[in-house]
Amino acid sequence: MALGLWGARPTVPFRLESRGFPGCPSRRVKTGRSVQPTVQADPTIPAVKGPRRDLGPREFLLLVSVLSATTAIGIDLVLPAFPNIRQQFGMASDSSAVAWMITAYFLGLAVGPWLYGPASDRYGRRRPLYAGLALYAVAAIIGALAPTWPLIVISRFVWGLGASGPRVLSMAMVRDRFEGNAMARVMSISMAVFLIVPILAPSLGAALIAILPWRVVFWLPAAIAGGLMLWCRRLPETLTLERRRPFTWSAVGTASREVFTHRQTVGFIVSMTFIFGIMNAYLAGSEVILSDVYGYAKWFPLFFGCIAVLFAAMSLANARLVGRLGALRLIRTEAAIGVVTMAVLMLVGQMNGGRPNFWLFTVALCLSIPMAQAVVPISNTLALSPLPHVAGTASSIIGTITFAGGALLGSVVTGAFNGTVRPFSILLLGYFVVGAGFIFIATARARAAETR
Repeated sequence: MALGLWGARPTVPFRLESRGFPGCPSRRVKTGRSVQPTVQADPTIPAVKGPRRDLGPREFLLLVSVLSATTAIGIDLVLPAFPNIRQQFGMASDSSAVAWMITAYFLGLAVGPWLYGPASDRYGRRRPLYAGLALYAVAAIIGALAPTWPLIVISRFVWGLGASGPRVLSMAMVRDRFEGNAMARVMSISMAVFLIVPILAPSLGAALIAILPWRVVFWLPAAIAGGLMLWCRRLPETLTLERRRPFTWSAVGTASREVFTHRQTVGFIVSMTFIFGIMNAYLAGSEVILSDVYGYAKWFPLFFGCIAVLFAAMSLANARLVGRLGALRLIRTEAAIGVVTMAVLMLVGQMNGGRPNFWLFTVALCLSIPMAQAVVPISNTLALSPLPHVAGTASSIIGTITFAGGALLGSVVTGAFNGTVRPFSILLLGYFVVGAGFIFIATARARAAETR
């Protein structure tokens, strides 16, 4: 059965519920065919020479999913090279200095959206997207050629600046083309594709390093970015000329003020910040828990990969359920279930002096963490939905606050580690209760807006 991304009835493979590409009305399909809307030409973008077939709905979904996954590629593919990097630059075998590669990358990811969002609201999505992919590729190449450790760290910061472009703009393009439940479905499936990267990239990186010099993990992302630039030549501009905004301090300030004064959007931003705190705590703390609490460090790749599979499965389930329940009802249900599963994790975490049975703890973790991840794509959808006219700026603000705030909250959890899982389980429950509370507040406001 088809996924029915555009609100299909069971007997109809497709029915477009999206807004179509800007510049044309959406058309509903009764015969089961996917109708391609006519795209409004942007005279500021040079035409591609030769024949070009614009992206269909499935290819558009695949492209924005891969674009968002470039962020994870820049992290997970590089991780297996840490021992080689330590050896190359004369570090101790247990040196934590290599973590600066991740820190610098995250700093770039936090700063970059403030450039891409307003620029895309002024110039359209394609130009800033090309700029981000080009910066991504150039920074990866500089890292591959860097003769010194400081230059690698600098290149990682620039790499993060580049990676933030595809991440922010993929969300903005989805908002340009879709709305409501259709947007939530697209976001959920995009998240599922995104989550394939943590499953495959570390193993791919390790396999490449086993047969090639370690700098291949820099060259491959550069090649991927180059390939995406070619693929994006088929991508129509999704922001119409009449919806563009001037790129001035006053215009950016006005757009930012709209984001921060819209209560529904602010509610979901706060919620996502606490949920991202849970995800960051899990990513940073799970390896420490497995190695220091249970002595199973060698199991970590398998453990991490299995939970990543659950993440992807939850995202695909979201894509199906949102069409049946609606985004508002689904996220409220998931938030309520998530509070219960997090409470179970907290209770399990108090057993045996904070060292519960490994398998019992693993089951509790598998029930709770995927529920936290499941609310993210729908929260993103509902945060962006009221602000289509400033989608680029809104996407950048949402990305920066949730990313930076989530990293800070996650660091509180990892800093509280005391050799047991007690702080981990207690703080995660607290974070989810706060996040779920704001979800219920924001969805109540969204329901009220729908009835008006």
